[in-house]
Amino acid sequence: MDRLTEMEAFAAVVDHGGFTDAARKLGISKSAVSKHVSSLEARLGARLLNRTTRRVSPTEIGLVYYDRARRVLTDAGEADRIVTAMQSAPSGVLRLSVATDFGVTLLSPRLDAFFTECPDVSVQMVLNNRYVELISEGFDMAVRVGEAEDSSLRSHKITETTRRLIASPNYLQQNGRPQRIEDLAQHRLLHHGNHASANLWRLIGPSGEERQVRGTGHLSVNDGQSLLNAATRGLGIAYLPSFLYHAAMERGEVVDVLPDLPRTRLGIFAVHPPGRFTQPKVRAFVDFLMSQFAERGPDNW
Repeated sequence: MDRLTEMEAFAAVVDHGGFTDAARKLGISKSAVSKHVSSLEARLGARLLNRTTRRVSPTEIGLVYYDRARRVLTDAGEADRIVTAMQSAPSGVLRLSVATDFGVTLLSPRLDAFFTECPDVSVQMVLNNRYVELISEGFDMAVRVGEAEDSSLRSHKITETTRRLIASPNYLQQNGRPQRIEDLAQHRLLHHGNHASANLWRLIGPSGEERQVRGTGHLSVNDGQSLLNAATRGLGIAYLPSFLYHAAMERGEVVDVLPDLPRTRLGIFAVHPPGRFTQPKVRAFVDFLMSQFAERGPDNW
């Protein structure tokens, strides 16, 4: 006989204190339950139940076996539920935290394609530039630009972006082009005001060493598109990811200020809480991101 069927019959007898209630719970005859339990005892070579005319109770060995059998049955049920869930169509509300610049520039214009693929999923997208606590703040997943710092989360690398110092040709014509990192101290620097180190840039020097640039300018703002707009209008030098400036650079509105510097690369990741299985709606959105950006980045947008 099937071992799980025998275990299930035995556990039901212990749970309900008798064969009659166990049979009712399992939806089979009392004689079938008795046959499964007898087969189990014969296979194990041990008596698992004390049977009297008034009650049925587990023996000492039966209690030990029941504890292990119940764990096996619970795991088997969970395995069945996981397979069913993983094969079900994605549905429900997907609460999503997205890095603001990436969300506005690249993700929002592509959501129609996701809804075509998954019409039963609703997306609640929250744009911000902080590392939200996914579980405590009720998010299903996040899209982050930078290092995958939280090792407790499951992480999927979507693509990469580079960062460059950019400015308008008009600004450089009026203020001169920096030749070295040190020269940036004499220029107007446009900073991302949402970062803790808002007026500090970490650049990679020509020989690969990290250099820190601290300065002030006319503008500090917590939005990358606004910094790009300021740069194209000649207000100063900005340090931005390629997915933000690439179109403006192709149009000649901005240029690379120090083209000989090594380009800093940043990963773009989809992250979600770990678990025994990934919810279909989360898995579907991760797959969507991977397909949408498979041939994008680090400078090709």
